Amino acid sequence: MRIGVLTGGGDCPGLNPAIRGVVYRAFDFGDEVIGFEEGWKGLIEDKKRQLSIKDVEEIINYGGTILYTSRTNPFKEEHGPEKVIETLKKNNIDALIAIGGDDTLSVALKLHKLGVKVVGVPKTMDNDLSQTDYTFGFFTSVEVAVDALNRLRDTAKSHKRIIVLEVMGREAGWVALFTGIAGAADWILIPEEKPDYDKMCEHLKKKYEEKGYALVVVSEGIEIPTETTTEVDEFGHALLQKRGVHEYVADLISKKLGISTRSAIIGHIQRGGPPTVFDRILATRVGVKAVEMVHEGDFGKMAAISGNKVIAVPLEDAAGKQKLVDEEWIKFMKVFEK
Repeated sequence: MRIGVLTGGGDCPGLNPAIRGVVYRAFDFGDEVIGFEEGWKGLIEDKKRQLSIKDVEEIINYGGTILYTSRTNPFKEEHGPEKVIETLKKNNIDALIAIGGDDTLSVALKLHKLGVKVVGVPKTMDNDLSQTDYTFGFFTSVEVAVDALNRLRDTAKSHKRIIVLEVMGREAGWVALFTGIAGAADWILIPEEKPDYDKMCEHLKKKYEEKGYALVVVSEGIEIPTETTTEVDEFGHALLQKRGVHEYVADLISKKLGISTRSAIIGHIQRGGPPTVFDRILATRVGVKAVEMVHEGDFGKMAAISGNKVIAVPLEDAAGKQKLVDEEWIKFMKVFEK
């Protein structure tokens, strides 16, 4: 069997381990693995390379993706879906494994409805994909953000300041939530909850008076009143790095409290670097499962984490349905607002 594999959307730690899992498990079945480069763009333009054990044996140690990636949406390209199907037929691809987030998996679902034999592997550092407990990339991202918060704490203490750290999270606040709790932030702002800036400032004033500094973690996707129209990508998502959320929140705190306040954004630093051990194992497991799903004929599904098991879940149930921070987690977050 010839299996195609691609990585689409934003990069995150764990993509290479997932690719490695695919190649190693495919070897057990005697399959050939063809890697299409730059996500769906590689299938539109027939950009590919064959992958062997030798090609992937050490990539579990590295961030990024050896297959490259892009945010290309074939359904926004002229004759895009037709070109994808043509490339698959031309290369005698029996099944396709698409590794990506909601956008990539939504495309995979549409192609499945057009007859493509496709299996999805979910990834997102935002951890906002439904029907799976966690996605690889998330825990590495949080580790990076907590490290940044710890470093900012030293500066905040030394200068007796309040510091605001902006982390990734378009519509889901999982990264901000986990970073803030694990890093002992004094306040956390997430998209799922309308900001109460008066309450926040009252709390920060109290914490500042107690210890001489304070830390705030804010998700890039929170609501801010200065919102203007921003650029969007091929999937219609706003380019959030241009919103200046951290600057807005820091300026508001400074004006309301009269306390020296600074802000920082780690942005794409969260995307790179070696994956944590947990993300390496998680990514490898879903990569291996994807090949097994191909041989079991579980097409139109994705490899998902449920408890400690990797299961097949219909893409129809997952694509386009975000997993947001729910009331239980928000209640947990508020335990630490003291």
